[in-house]
Amino acid sequence: MTKAGFVSLIGRPNAGKSTLMNSLLGENIAMVSQKANATRKRSNAIVMHGDTQIIFVDTPGLHEREKVLNQFMLDEALKAMGDCDLIVYLAPITDSVEHYEKFLKLNNNKVKHVIILSKIDQVKQEKLFKRIASYNQFSDQFEALIPVAVPKKIGHEELLKVISRNLPDSPFLFDPEDLTSELVRDIYAGFVREGIFENVSDEIPYESDVLIDSIEEEEGIDRINATIIIEKESQKGIIIGKGGESIKRIGKSAREKIERLSCKKAYLNLQVSVKKGWSKDKAYLEEIGYKS
Repeated sequence: MTKAGFVSLIGRPNAGKSTLMNSLLGENIAMVSQKANATRKRSNAIVMHGDTQIIFVDTPGLHEREKVLNQFMLDEALKAMGDCDLIVYLAPITDSVEHYEKFLKLNNNKVKHVIILSKIDQVKQEKLFKRIASYNQFSDQFEALIPVAVPKKIGHEELLKVISRNLPDSPFLFDPEDLTSELVRDIYAGFVREGIFENVSDEIPYESDVLIDSIEEEEGIDRINATIIIEKESQKGIIIGKGGESIKRIGKSAREKIERLSCKKAYLNLQVSVKKGWSKDKAYLEEIGYKS
């Protein structure tokens, strides 16, 4: 008998959800950034563990609603909580339990969950034990509490075992050879956004988005045309940079990730377009894929 199910990765912004999903998959398909609120949409990774197929669902961080875009992001996380078979709640070791208490209130459907104490490699063992003890008062709420250090893969095997025990008996939902059910263009757009977050500071990464206009697949090379959308005319020069240096760095970063994933050469053509107030325009957000 095989098992299969959806497991939502939930936590506050910058808790390490995307990094954990990429690490468990063994491939970088989800955008990762040191800046908070980089993830905007749900994405998934299909991880095989023995006779269990685990579909991890990466989500935007739990945060306060602000712009229309932020409302969409929070709704994405809440929907993922309600639609899954199990929740993995990421709690960075430096966080207080107040964040976890807020999560419990949001988990209206009382979906069973596992707590991951992430980033344990950043503190001494004494602090780890104290933080574990602070969650004891909630022991009747969660299925397990697992300390994890993603860079060293500490806790990964234990996490997969616990998840497998808590998923339903089921035929596999996807081909076991698949890494994700995401569209290639969405993954590539995420790589370009990651390049923007890596190379441009301040508010611009949050006021920008990426549309993949076309992908032409040829033998040995993929030709990709993409548009970077920004909110202000003044931001265009910053994205492009002096002599085009900034957009070259963004393109180089994204192209290298695309080539690692596709195992082919990639030609990436980036254009920049100004769309004033796009992150507050509900109709435009729906047009470019932010649909509730």
